[in-house]
Amino acid sequence: MEKAIRDQLLLSGNDHVKKLHEIVVQAIEEEKLLSQKLYDFEDKHPSLSSRVADKVASFGGSWRFIMFFGVFMLLWMLANIYLLTRPFDPYPFILLNLILSTIAAIQAPVIMMSQNRKEEKDRQRAVNDYLINLKAEIEIRNMHQKIDLLMEEQMQTLLDIQKIQLDMMEEIGRNIQKGDGPNTAT
Repeated sequence: MEKAIRDQLLLSGNDHVKKLHEIVVQAIEEEKLLSQKLYDFEDKHPSLSSRVADKVASFGGSWRFIMFFGVFMLLWMLANIYLLTRPFDPYPFILLNLILSTIAAIQAPVIMMSQNRKEEKDRQRAVNDYLINLKAEIEIRNMHQKIDLLMEEQMQTLLDIQKIQLDMMEEIGRNIQKGDGPNTAT
């Protein structure tokens, strides 16, 4: 009878470990699902206008653009002042100013569109970070509860084992007092 109780206690300990393992595996799978959902949100195939806006903003906000346009303006001015006998855009460079104004008027809204799109992505990433942090907090709380439950179950198992040991010790003590001890046969 006592052997059956001990075996049952050992099996219940194994069941607790298996149950905890299943809970952890389930939590890991749920984390994968959340990560996959957030990854799928990312803009994989932006529209043509979005791609153009990103390219214009990337080039328009670079040193390459500044150097290219500096060289272009310098060549424009040199050609109209020194190289051409009949300049197509004489000294106040009105045509050059018109070109610069037109480029600025077109470039500014395109860059703003790109920035707005990136801002929206940043906002969504912030929401995703919040969701991940919230899930992590919930998982930590769940793990604490699981550990507390496991500790409580282990404490109960240890108390049951201790009770069995005390009963066995009392029985041994009674057997010794009756003279049924192992050394009485000598």
